[in-house]
Amino acid sequence: MTHPVDRRRAVRSLAAGCAIAQSSWLASSIGAAMRRPELIAQENRKDGSRDWMLTQTRIDPATKYRCPWVEGYASEASIQAGQSLRLMISCQDAKSVLIEVYRLGYYAGDGARKMDQYGPVACSAQPTPQPGKLRLMDCHWETTLELTIGSDWPSGVYVAKLTEQLEKLQSYIIFIVKDDRQADFVFQCSDHTWQAYNRWPSQFSLYDDGQQQWHWGDRSQVGFNRPYGKYCQILDAPLSLGSGEFFLWEFPMVYWLEQEGYDVTYISNTDLHSNLNIARRGCGFLSVGHDEYWTIDMYRHVQSAIAAGTSVGFFSGNAVCGRIQWDSSLRAFRRVGVFGPPGGTREFEAMSSLPHERPYANELIGAHSTGPVTGGADWICTLPDHWLYAKTGMKSGDRIPGLVGWEYHGDPAPLAGLEIVATGPTQSAPRQLNGGTYTATVYPGPKNNFVLNASTCWWADGLSAPPGYQSPSEYTQPMGVDGRVQQMTRNVLDKMLFGLNP
Repeated sequence: MTHPVDRRRAVRSLAAGCAIAQSSWLASSIGAAMRRPELIAQENRKDGSRDWMLTQTRIDPATKYRCPWVEGYASEASIQAGQSLRLMISCQDAKSVLIEVYRLGYYAGDGARKMDQYGPVACSAQPTPQPGKLRLMDCHWETTLELTIGSDWPSGVYVAKLTEQLEKLQSYIIFIVKDDRQADFVFQCSDHTWQAYNRWPSQFSLYDDGQQQWHWGDRSQVGFNRPYGKYCQILDAPLSLGSGEFFLWEFPMVYWLEQEGYDVTYISNTDLHSNLNIARRGCGFLSVGHDEYWTIDMYRHVQSAIAAGTSVGFFSGNAVCGRIQWDSSLRAFRRVGVFGPPGGTREFEAMSSLPHERPYANELIGAHSTGPVTGGADWICTLPDHWLYAKTGMKSGDRIPGLVGWEYHGDPAPLAGLEIVATGPTQSAPRQLNGGTYTATVYPGPKNNFVLNASTCWWADGLSAPPGYQSPSEYTQPMGVDGRVQQMTRNVLDKMLFGLNP
């Protein structure tokens, strides 16, 4: 497929946008040899496979979330080509496990490409740790396999598919391969949030303090030294086993971006936390799905990128809500504050125990989480002449049913030039309004860049339906792939690239 981006790439230098491409930082940090704009398109022309999907899963009913027959975790959330990654795997009964590594993408509709296979390798049951301070579950499992990331493995989201060799039960280990190159778009995976909701082995998420299953204070800590259990809020999605929330919210956008041939590189939340310049490596920085938990460093790094000319697309809901503090020695974090004003998220009483200090999320995003936090709605066009709606045919009041969902943003900030492109009341069930109002916004940056807030966790549901994907259904029912959502997304990405109205 030839996308308009490819046809127009030759005249990109004439466009007014993507100020980062001419910045002194880029010139000194990334040479022309690092630019590989066709990397992802070339990768997706390789043969794919649907064997990446789990076909036989089982959850221990005593825990509700765990698969003790085969489970594991990686030594790093993200890693570069040429580096070694350790996989720690536990098999309760089997003596060996087959490990197949796949890169997730489009691949002619198959959704992944097989990169390598290991074993079967010897595997045994590894101990469940005792809860530590703040109920931290910190596994110290022995390494089952150490693999070297191939020099030809491009940046992307990867899964190691584990199949134990007794009953052929399966689960995933998920990790991200990153690189240092300049790309058109930097896609941030929301793995802080994946881990915050991870209840492995039973009730040990950031939300459980031993007394409440939905605690919203600072009395719990979670870390990456443990497997991902089945996602606790969508219990009928087997592809979530071992993969956090990626398949639920983010994969449809990855699949669509790579289908369209966009030049994209992938990072972890932890990479944004530790690297000031990482968000500046693209014309656009993308926050996708459910991107709730940020450190103050992450906030400042994106703020700095916007000031430098990077555009940002928050194709997400509930983003930049919980402020967390990292403990790098434990690969763990705890909740220490809220990126919003006191009382701004009225549903969770425990939030009042946490500091509510500036900067607020809406000062970065354009709007932020507000009461009652959860809910759904139709996407309702309020500004049909805005460039966002070009070529969609949408008119004022036109709706995209159910697109706003799970969580959303409201309370727009008084930012110069901010425009509300969609807004409406939210509901807790069909025709049952819950008192919330979502607002999707766009505001201009200082260098012909901009920040979009789509105000929904479910934006990617309108982009594609990859193999195995299950459309969410809570509060509202999004209707799946919609050409208007696809066109609005193209409008956003093309404006990020070229700085011109579609």
